[in-house]
Amino acid sequence: MNDNVKHFSDADFQTQVLDSELPVLVDFWAPWCGPCRMVAPIVEEVAEEYAGRVVVGKMNTDENPAVPGQFRIMSIPTLLLFKDGQIVAKSIGARPKQALKEMIDGAI
Repeated sequence: MNDNVKHFSDADFQTQVLDSELPVLVDFWAPWCGPCRMVAPIVEEVAEEYAGRVVVGKMNTDENPAVPGQFRIMSIPTLLLFKDGQIVAKSIGARPKQALKEMIDGAI
């Protein structure tokens, strides 16, 4: 796993994501999800490219059900971009890297 990609849990979501001074991109995923595995390398590339400007992390929805429930994550992969504790962009399903970059660039 890329050092630039963090792992979030229900326990640390508030401090790591909602209270972050930088925008945070969260990839909600599960190990059994094929499209999630397709998105993973793209998320890692984006984390590298935006290092220092955007925090990028993943949340396993099987191991951490509370936060995905709170944000009504119904299908995965879902990527949410948080800024100042609020959702500012959302992407559902496997999307190309350029689409994720445009989502981030439009919000930061």
